[in-house]
Amino acid sequence: MTTNLTTNLATSTFSNSALSLPQLGWKPFFQQQLTLEEYDFTQPARVMAEHRSILVLATEHGETRLDRHHNMPDIAVGDWLLLDQDQRFHRLLERSSLLSRKAPGTDRKVQLIGANLDTAFIVSSLNHDFNLSRIERYLSIINQAEIEPVIILTKADLCSDPDSFLDQVRNLDPTLQVELVNSLDASTSDLLKTWCNTGKTTAFIGSSGVGKSTLINTLSGHELQKTGGIREDDSKGKHTTRSRALQPLEAGGLLMDTPGMRELQIADCVEGVSETFADIEELALNCRFADCSHQAEPGCAVQQAIESGDLDPRRFKSYSKLLREQAINAQSLADRRADSKALGKFYKRVQADSRRLKQR
Repeated sequence: MTTNLTTNLATSTFSNSALSLPQLGWKPFFQQQLTLEEYDFTQPARVMAEHRSILVLATEHGETRLDRHHNMPDIAVGDWLLLDQDQRFHRLLERSSLLSRKAPGTDRKVQLIGANLDTAFIVSSLNHDFNLSRIERYLSIINQAEIEPVIILTKADLCSDPDSFLDQVRNLDPTLQVELVNSLDASTSDLLKTWCNTGKTTAFIGSSGVGKSTLINTLSGHELQKTGGIREDDSKGKHTTRSRALQPLEAGGLLMDTPGMRELQIADCVEGVSETFADIEELALNCRFADCSHQAEPGCAVQQAIESGDLDPRRFKSYSKLLREQAINAQSLADRRADSKALGKFYKRVQADSRRLKQR
């Protein structure tokens, strides 16, 4: 059930004026999931933010808040829920997309980043933060989620040769959308508004200090997010964004800023890695052996491309690293699911034995 507003919660994440369902990102994909009964007796609500055990929701009638309970499914910012006539949780709608990663540390869980996203802005600044392998890692999870990626290179005004960075990113994949911007300049950020129209949901992801929050403030025309400086010696920034939240823009779209990610491990990401490194996988089709590991086998088309200069050794190293990481983490998650299933069977067996004993 909904909660009363408390003084220790953050202020509202969006305007007090109600937004229409299309402005909140409601599409036929979600509408078609409703039964006739649900159409009459429930209302859609989008998850705009999380505050510990409370979800901040937006409906066409305004903001409401919902307590999270252990019997609810895993819910992410951006999800669409159905609420009953008493504003209680009814069910979670199927997602059009889901951005996730392996939880940081040794925990064998998947962490949900955002749901029902249309576009993901991968933000990298043109300083020490710039890292092609990290961009490839972001691309892998975004491609896996079937979200449109756009590479945003910030702080172009502080870089002596921004075009060289632009060329490096475009060499990863000539079909990639890449934009050079000065986050403080409204005229350059206008380039991004194409992806921020009414009904569109865009996530900003990247390291701390790359200018995500500054860019969001520029796009919105006022300060939605606090910003902080970076250290001059290594260009590393502070975490100015502490949690994920959707922020409506005057132009009609929704933006989600995410905390800077120090660790971004992938799992269940086979298709995403394949799409990100399609050039290497196409080369591998010409290897002499179908099970070629692309190391020292004779007739390896991948190694031949490296030797001829057609394939950057760094890119192949990044590809191999992500494949190994994907295999290890996917197995860890599979083991966790198996352990959970076995534990569930054990509990059921104990309960059945207990009932039999009581019936004697």
